Amino acid sequence: MQKTIIYTDGGARGNPGIAGAGAVIKSENGEVIAEISKYLGENVTNNYAEYEAIILVLQKCRELGLQNSEIEIRADSKLAIEQLSGNWKVKDPGVKAQFLRVQDELKHFKSVAFTHIRRTLNKHADKLANDAMDKAK
Repeated sequence: MQKTIIYTDGGARGNPGIAGAGAVIKSENGEVIAEISKYLGENVTNNYAEYEAIILVLQKCRELGLQNSEIEIRADSKLAIEQLSGNWKVKDPGVKAQFLRVQDELKHFKSVAFTHIRRTLNKHADKLANDAMDKAK
């Protein structure tokens, strides 16, 4: 089975504040398949943005026909990764709605794993999220 590595990041300046989502989809050998950089609006929380980045990248994977790929989503949001891995409960109502949207997307895929990474390993997705916020000014 083909492996797809995804890096996602979401951010909010002010938290809540101006927010953006970024993601990069890579093949197993590191080739960039697609990038996402999307402005999410104002008065958005960081956690909402982190989840939105995951939702957007899963939708993009479906567009690209990657449902049968072995997908690994890497993010520096400990909260999102632990919640999506089933290790932490989702208590916040806003995050709960985002969590459920991710669950709906996951139904379309054969294999998706979530991995927490250090922020220093997530620079590409972070730049795409920041680019989206910068364009909003």
